[in-house]
Amino acid sequence: MSEQTRKAAAPMDERLFEELYAKYANDVLRVSYFYLGDRQQAEDVTQEVFIKLLTTSPELLPGREKAWLLKVALNKCRDTWRNAWVRRVVLGSPAMELTGVYGDMDERLEKQELLQAIHRLPADFRDVILLHYYQGYGIAEMAQMLSVPEGTISSRLSRGRKKLEELLKGSELR
Repeated sequence: MSEQTRKAAAPMDERLFEELYAKYANDVLRVSYFYLGDRQQAEDVTQEVFIKLLTTSPELLPGREKAWLLKVALNKCRDTWRNAWVRRVVLGSPAMELTGVYGDMDERLEKQELLQAIHRLPADFRDVILLHYYQGYGIAEMAQMLSVPEGTISSRLSRGRKKLEELLKGSELR
């Protein structure tokens, strides 16, 4: 058995797992929810991400744990999103539960409209919009996380914003 295989087979330290869960479960849930628009599906994805963390025991670089977790979450969300049934059911649902409580009904409707528009974006654009605007990642961080060049991330972000503007055209969110 090679050393790399032994490392992959070794169970993750329980204390480290609990620490990572306490620190990042909310972020994984939030990104999954924004991506899918369904709380139950997002909870399922979050559970799958942390099961993968526990069972595969990846070598995580210090300070890069959140990036690994979010990358796995996005991949699992993408797999879920590809399911046509989920697309039909989720697109029409209100996606407001995790966005906070707003006193102003107009603001609430604008947020809902924006989230629905984000859900209609192609996956590549949706990923960078969510990571940048909802998780605060910069272009270099997203490029490393998604394993694509920085120029591609910049382009996707720009095109994603333009596509969002097109989707929202005619609404109060221009």
